Amino acid sequence: MNRLSPLRRTNLQRVTFPLLVLLSVIMIILGKADQVMLESLRTAVADAAAPVLEILSRPLSAFADLATRARRLVSVYQDNDRLAEENERLMGWQQAALKLAFENSQLRELLKLTPEPTVSYLTARVVANSGGAYVRSVMVYAGSENGVARGQAAITGDGLVGRVSEVGSRAARVLLVTDLNSRVPVVVEGSQQRALLAGDNSERPYLRYLDTGTAIRIGDRIVTSGQGGVFPPGLPVGVVASLEGGTPRVEPYVELSRVGYIRIVDYGLADALPKPVPLVPRGSRRGERSGDGQGQQSRR
Repeated sequence: MNRLSPLRRTNLQRVTFPLLVLLSVIMIILGKADQVMLESLRTAVADAAAPVLEILSRPLSAFADLATRARRLVSVYQDNDRLAEENERLMGWQQAALKLAFENSQLRELLKLTPEPTVSYLTARVVANSGGAYVRSVMVYAGSENGVARGQAAITGDGLVGRVSEVGSRAARVLLVTDLNSRVPVVVEGSQQRALLAGDNSERPYLRYLDTGTAIRIGDRIVTSGQGGVFPPGLPVGVVASLEGGTPRVEPYVELSRVGYIRIVDYGLADALPKPVPLVPRGSRRGERSGDGQGQQSRR
């Protein structure tokens, strides 16, 4: 018996494989022959297995819900601790702010400081960009009808863009800080060195009139100084990006080539700029000259 068992096992293995192949062929033939029967069989098997699978899935679903609730509970505790820390920190800042506000009011009373004028602004959309070789300006869809006036500051959330140079009834032109005609009094934060930011139609304006021996480093922050009465002090302009040739070049905070909207701010300083000289037509000048000649002839 022991000697025949390996032989039987070998014969059984030899017979099983051909039977499985034959069964597969029969199923394939039946599947090609009668699609409706196989579909009904699959449907019946699925219907019979669905209740069993649904029962088996309940513990897994309950376990998943329990894990989700546990994670949410841990998250709630963490958020509670974080909010408690932030609340304590904000309470400290509130006390410091109240103390500073009280001291500020007392100092104002002692100095009889004149309060700063209220600042008004409007947001205008850029409708044209004069990106030529000789001009660096943009046109915005807002004019004198909207309260825009020559000399008002043009800014974005990042920093200074320029100033309003020309105003029409419904449109205005903003001279960018990179324009050749732009001059902005600035100060280098840290060293408090005053200078003049001058544009030359390149992407980076440069600093002029620095004191001899002034230590300017790359990364120094540049803000408006308030001198000249055109811009208020403290408006962010840019950072020193290069020192090639001993001339500091400033990278503006605002990417001027991609400005879509500009905030035009009235700081009440526009009257400091000189008024533009009105152009007199040539015909009127000739008329005045002829009128003067006629008047001289009549006087004679």
